[in-house]
Order: sequence, then C-alpha cells, then structure tokens
Amino acid sequence: MTILRVGIIGCGEITQVAHIPTLGFLSDKFKVTYLCDVSDGALAHCASKVTGEKPHTTRSAETLCSAPEVDIVMIANSDAFHVPHALLALHHGKTVFIEKPMALSLKDADSIIALEKDSPGKVMVGYMRRYASAFIDAVKEIGSLDQVQYARVRDIVGPNSDFVGQSGTFPKVFSDFRAEDSSELAAKTREFLEQGLSAELGIEVSEDTANQWRNLGSLGSHDLSAMREALGMPCGVLGASLCTAKGPQFWSALFQYPSFAVSYESGIDEVPRFDASIEVFGGRKTVKVCFDSPYVKGLPTTMHIREKLEDGSFRESMIRKTYEDAYTLEMKELYAFVVDGKPAKTTSEDAKKDIEIFGMIMKAGLEGQARFSKN
Repeated sequence: MTILRVGIIGCGEITQVAHIPTLGFLSDKFKVTYLCDVSDGALAHCASKVTGEKPHTTRSAETLCSAPEVDIVMIANSDAFHVPHALLALHHGKTVFIEKPMALSLKDADSIIALEKDSPGKVMVGYMRRYASAFIDAVKEIGSLDQVQYARVRDIVGPNSDFVGQSGTFPKVFSDFRAEDSSELAAKTREFLEQGLSAELGIEVSEDTANQWRNLGSLGSHDLSAMREALGMPCGVLGASLCTAKGPQFWSALFQYPSFAVSYESGIDEVPRFDASIEVFGGRKTVKVCFDSPYVKGLPTTMHIREKLEDGSFRESMIRKTYEDAYTLEMKELYAFVVDGKPAKTTSEDAKKDIEIFGMIMKAGLEGQARFSKN
C-alpha cells in the first residue's frame, strides 16, 4: 500500500489528542514526517509522540510545505493562520487537510477556492462529525422522509479540558512563544475579523462580536456544516440571540427553510457533559443522530429512530453501527481522497457555506438587539 507522508502545522491540543494518535494507528496508510510550530517545547513533545522514525521539526511553514518528504500538509494551528498556510501549501502543489474553520471571511475562502483550481494540490476540510457512520446513515434516513416538518440542532458542551484530561493522550500546553509570534497572531486575527465582520457584513468589530464570530467558527461550524449536509442551506434566519464576551457563552437561531423551520442552540458551560445532536421530524418518523466527545476514543455516534408503523404501533430503535471513531473514519476518507481520487464532500466550496450562515446569524442577532434596545 502507498504510505502518505504527512506534515502537520500546529502541535497543540488537537494534534496531540487526535491527529498524531490516529495517524499512528493507521501506520499502514500514513507516516508523520514533518512537524511545524512556533513553540520549541510543543515540537519536541509531539516529535516524541510520533511512532516510528522521528519526524523533522521546524518553525517555518514554508520549510514544511516545500519539503519533498511531505505529501499532505495538515493544518491544525490557530485559525488565524489556516488561510495563509493553506495557500502556501497549494502553491507547492500539496494536498491540504485543513481543520475547520477553513476560513472566517468570504474573501479568504474565495482565495483558497481560486488557488485550488490553479494548483495540482487539492483541499479537504476537517469536519470529522460528517464522517461518522451514524451521521451518514441518518442523512439517508432523513432523505427517505416524505416531508421534513421541523428540526432541532443542539450542541451544548462542557470545557474541552474535562474530556481531554480523560483521553489517555496526556497532552501538554506550552507557552514558550516569541514576542513576534504573539504579535503576528494578534495582527492576523484582527485582519480576518475586520474582513469577515466589518468589510463583508458591515458589523463593527468589538469584543462581543469578535467573541461570537470565533464561537461560530469553532463549535458552531461542526453543527451548521452537518445541518447543511442533512437538510441543505437555510433560506434565512428568522431570529437569533448572541453571546457576549463576558456573559454566558450561549447562542441560538431559528432558521427558515422553504417548508419548515430549524431551531439551533449552542453553548459552553462548566458542566462536564457533551450534548450534541441533530433531530429531524417527519410526519410518521423522527430521526436523531447523537454525537459524543471526539476526544475520548471509541465513544460511539448513534442514530435514534421513532416511528409509527403501518399497524399503528410505535417503535423506537437505537442503532450503533460501529465504535470506530469519527477521526479514524475521516482519515480513511482522506487516504481515499489522495490515493484513489475519491471526491471529498467537505470541500473548500462546501466550507464557504458555513461563513454565509455565520453572517446570517450575526445580522439577525444584532438586528434583534437593536429592536429590543429601541423598545
């Protein structure tokens, strides 16, 4: 079998907890050959976690992206650098796997889409929930409904640290950054906030709007991307509530589809539980897919069906197709994407749709706040 050589940019939590272990388990398909980070401590720690031959390490994304020992550039660093590093990798003709959010402005998303068309490289975006077997089966069940009447999308979780601490991967946090690295991160963050909020939506960049935009890009993109695959793009947002930087981190929206509505609620608190699901109501059947924390390997994604049978009786079933986790299934799809030429469903064009929905939510939430303040 062809073994794909992977260079990872970003040696933080997701790389330590998910990517390095998963790629190691799939050692017949992948080999980590390069690591890049601005923390020397994180580089050394992650290099020690890679199975087999020790990878090269560098502080330079250019060095990794241009290395002949790299087939796939995996971008898992701060979202402020997802776009510039994706463009760098595409310039060198590499396959690019980008952790979501791919981008946080339409302009940045378009820059990736345009360069991908002119590059021998190609892009796959890391929405791992959409590769879970139960989710794929649930999408098929939803498609078999005579008519969708209503749907609920929910994602309320406790701190990641509660799950990461029980993952068995023993990740470490490093702070040995240089002053110039911190300054560059702040500048890049301000740049995408100004573009995504101010230039494209006419929304002032403030502590509150920046906080909500980042929340939509992190936790929100999981749910909204999956919602799109299951139900398509919404026509608009009937209303939304936004979180503030210093208040409770909860937000919600009511999406309008041509013949039904979808309620969406999400938030982060201090309770150590993972409550994430998509539930779709038909006339005679309800389909629900439930996600658990991806940071603890082997927790299953499950599908739940409630239905009225032809004889009038009620049946409720829970289907657990596999314990194989979504990250493993996603990496298998990445392998097929590169080696077999299998099309990816989480493309750069697909990821751009999330940014459009973020904008719908922000505008509806701020318009609602303005009306409330006038009253």
